[in-house]
Amino acid sequence: MKSQQQYPQKFSLEFFPPRTEPGMDKLKNVITELATLNPQYMSVTYGAGGTTQEKTLETVRYIQENTNNEAAPHLTCIGASEQSVTELLDTYEAMGIKRIVALRGDLPSGMMDPGEFKYASDLVKFIKDTRGDTFHLEVAAYPETHPQARNCDIGIKWFKNKVEQGADSAITQYFFNFDSYRYFIDNCERNGIDLPIIPGIMPITNYENLIRFSEGCGAEVPRWLKCRLESYEDDTESLKAFGKEVVQELSQKLLDAGAPGVHFYSMNSVEPTLDIVKNLTFKS
Repeated sequence: MKSQQQYPQKFSLEFFPPRTEPGMDKLKNVITELATLNPQYMSVTYGAGGTTQEKTLETVRYIQENTNNEAAPHLTCIGASEQSVTELLDTYEAMGIKRIVALRGDLPSGMMDPGEFKYASDLVKFIKDTRGDTFHLEVAAYPETHPQARNCDIGIKWFKNKVEQGADSAITQYFFNFDSYRYFIDNCERNGIDLPIIPGIMPITNYENLIRFSEGCGAEVPRWLKCRLESYEDDTESLKAFGKEVVQELSQKLLDAGAPGVHFYSMNSVEPTLDIVKNLTFKS
């Protein structure tokens, strides 16, 4: 963990762009309230193949113009061309965006051709080659191994390639086992990887949604946690209270061990992220 202890501890938030106007109005209220926490930045996701591009831009613009926080749009490269990426980069540069989350993304249903970029490392290289240090580039990391990697060594190789192509820092897939992050950092250190790797944190508010999300992205929900969550059945308030306790304890343990911050997948809700962040202790 020594490689991570050299960086100042910050926290950041993630939102996804709703598809409806009522959903967007609600998100704007959430952004306004969570902005009071003064996160380092607020990231905004980007649908498979750029399917939420218009709403992503609207959300990014709202953050830039209505808060004192930095907006960090996700940019996925599957199905994209150099021209389409260039046009987006031009738009973001004109908006004053300084940080981009560069991802491969998922191939949309029915799309067979991945486009001119096969991997996130290709996107990182393209942005660095064409824009230099205009943008701070965040990339994804997978403490429990990339879901498409055959083993941990291959997963680390893929991650190192993104770093060597110019990634500035990384955000992990969410996890609930502290040792997953610690062992991943140890493996990175053995492989000469040295950049801030911020743990991704998923608040627990709904059992079914958590299991569905986790199965889709390859994140492990420990058996003990599943059993405890299942025991609450229809007692939603008790489940939320227990989930907040679990996530807050994990977040503080990561910070105490020297992680360079935490990145909250807010799920477009104020709670429990607001309470959790308020109760965390960050090292100065």
